[in-house]
Amino acid sequence: MGQKIAVVGGGSTYTPELVEGFANRAARLQVAELVLFDIDADRRAVGGGLAQRILDHLDWRGRLTVTGDQAAAIDGASFVLIQLRVGGQAARFVDETLPPTFGTIGQETTGAGGFAKALRTVPVVLDIAEEVGRRSAPGAWIIDFTNPVGIVSQALLDEGHRAIGLCNVAIGLQRRFAAQFGVPPERVELEHVGLNHLSWERAVKVDGVDRLPGLLAENADAVGDMTGMPAGITAILGMLPSYYLRYYYDFDTALAEQQAGHTRAEEVMDIEARLLELYRDPALAEKPKLLESRGGAFYSEAAAQLIASLTDGAGDLQVVDVRNDGALPGLPDDAVVEVPAIIDRDGAHPVRLAPLEPVIAGLVESVKAYERLAVRAAISGDRRVASLALLANPLVGEWPMADRLLGALLDANRTMLPRFFPG
Repeated sequence: MGQKIAVVGGGSTYTPELVEGFANRAARLQVAELVLFDIDADRRAVGGGLAQRILDHLDWRGRLTVTGDQAAAIDGASFVLIQLRVGGQAARFVDETLPPTFGTIGQETTGAGGFAKALRTVPVVLDIAEEVGRRSAPGAWIIDFTNPVGIVSQALLDEGHRAIGLCNVAIGLQRRFAAQFGVPPERVELEHVGLNHLSWERAVKVDGVDRLPGLLAENADAVGDMTGMPAGITAILGMLPSYYLRYYYDFDTALAEQQAGHTRAEEVMDIEARLLELYRDPALAEKPKLLESRGGAFYSEAAAQLIASLTDGAGDLQVVDVRNDGALPGLPDDAVVEVPAIIDRDGAHPVRLAPLEPVIAGLVESVKAYERLAVRAAISGDRRVASLALLANPLVGEWPMADRLLGALLDANRTMLPRFFPG
């Protein structure tokens, strides 16, 4: 007997990759019904049409349903994937362009821009989670791919929901290292530590042997280039920071780029428009090459693998966002971290790791404090808590900036922040 999987935000341009991932795992993942829910009628029709053609092409035996009815989508679902964007790319454009005018980083998940997105997103996701609790199958899982994943996952788990956060950073690096070493991805294991979008690779093991020290000894800067790190940083750290650490380690360069007018939001809006036009082609029955430029590479692989392992209890190792529960000594058990975890039918069990090195521990603790305040601010609509969150954020941290920036962010997002602007 197959199960039902619901995708909230099924009109996303990521969806063709996602449905392909499910179809390619049909032997492990028996899906009776896959439901794509989206509030945008055009996007769900276009994405759903391509999804059906892909599934037909792959001879998938389940049923695809496309709907604008959230309750019907969630009813009886064993898994609910959430991949939404409150305010769309227009809101992301504000997240990226407003903070640089105050002298700090604008980014959709990091810094002040990520904070604005958290304020918009956390209440919406928690409302969906409440409906999942009422309508889904017993023991259903929420899989969150909605950014900022770390903050959203912290909110979900703090509220007692059965949820796991998911990001594509780790699986993308695993695939790149596998290609470099000429081995299948399953032979590469990362010691991935930190928080979502604030992570480091401390080891890259191939068949159990750590190859990262050798790579750093040969050419540390080439390793750093994989994630856009400034020269010399990987050699000093002895580990590989994720791409998002450039906003901390190379702040001035990143800010100068943004103040010069470069925005990822504009790039993505252009790519999405072109993708949706391609998706309308009734002859298209596979994901187009252009989708690789959208970002989120290998998300479908990570999501499908996670759900397959939760279903069949494979006990494999995957990097996810979960409660710490002793994985990283020094951090509270209830802090959501991004680490390798063993996945079985009971959930994600984080692997116990060595303590964070002093050079990264302080930053992780600081950002986690900010994340907790961001959750409180998003739920309460309390401006004082929101001010404290920006003060705690290492990319803001200055009172005059935080005070003025908060007012600007709230005003720019007024229609999407009913808790801050009741009535």
